[in-house]
Amino acid sequence: MRILITGICGFVGRQVAEGLRDHFDTDGSLELVGIDNLSRPGSWVNREPLRENGVTVLHGDIRQASDLTAVGPVDWIIDAAANPSVLAGFDGKSSPRQLIENNLLGTVNLLEHCREHGAGFTLLSTSRVYSIEPLSGIEVEVSDRAFRPAEVSPLPTGLSAEGVSEAFSTEPPVSLYGSTKVTSEHLALEYGAAFSFPVWINRCGVLAGAGQFGKPDQGIFAFWLHSWRAKRPLKYIGFDGRGHQVRDVLHPRDLVPLLIDQMQTAADSDRPRTLNIAGGAGSARSLRQLSDWCEDRWGPHEVQVDDRPRPFDLPWVVLDARLAGETWNWAPRASTEDILEEIAAQAESHPDWLDLSRD
Repeated sequence: MRILITGICGFVGRQVAEGLRDHFDTDGSLELVGIDNLSRPGSWVNREPLRENGVTVLHGDIRQASDLTAVGPVDWIIDAAANPSVLAGFDGKSSPRQLIENNLLGTVNLLEHCREHGAGFTLLSTSRVYSIEPLSGIEVEVSDRAFRPAEVSPLPTGLSAEGVSEAFSTEPPVSLYGSTKVTSEHLALEYGAAFSFPVWINRCGVLAGAGQFGKPDQGIFAFWLHSWRAKRPLKYIGFDGRGHQVRDVLHPRDLVPLLIDQMQTAADSDRPRTLNIAGGAGSARSLRQLSDWCEDRWGPHEVQVDDRPRPFDLPWVVLDARLAGETWNWAPRASTEDILEEIAAQAESHPDWLDLSRD
């Protein structure tokens, strides 16, 4: 099987590639090709390790159809390329046009490649496709230094103590970033139906692990741990200014068993095409809980407070991934503690890691 992974020099792309290589290494039946425009600072460090692991890494841009022509026929495409920041197109660091071309036009070019070569397609999407207004409007309460939905509050359709399910609204606003991803989802499903090739949409929660280039608006678990260990400035932003906002967490290696099952399933399968793939409620942590973990390991560190709201931020985002368990027998393997320990070990052995991804 010949598989193309886009954004392969990113954290998720590399982890997926290495996980697939480990799975198929025994029979030599896998040819992995990756493409990356290396636009993100630090992404270049992943290129040589991938090549040493037998992955063909091409320097190219999925926004350019001619760059994909150079890839040639493939059996499957896993789309892990994106500008993953919810502030993208809004924060002045990238324009809305750049965001749309990267996250949407790039997907169109990939779908055309699938149509031409009869390849299957997996889109790694995001929890940010879910509507901001009903999520920001839920009543929350503090329990064990973390927000949770208040028990007295009626919850919107698709929301429970287990998290946000696939039934939750995707009506705008969802942010410009979220809009590019949900539109990509629709186009992928339309292409698959129109041209009879398999398409799977995996909406991921927060992905984290060693090797991630963390920033305050993306890769928050890695950013927090690396910054705390190095005693760099940290800040609780928005809400009550105490770091009670909550996200779940998943190691991207845990995507691999599902990706393999999906690639081995026919286009006419009656399994749901769109799934939440996330650590779920059991993995969820608040920033304050992350601070407690860091303090236990590395000692105290002052965290500044800025209670001014940040655009598109939400107090509690946990994905309900039970449908994936019911239909694919999928469940995360790495616990939150496993993930934090992995990041911490890298922070201790690579003290200047965050400098690699500094803009």
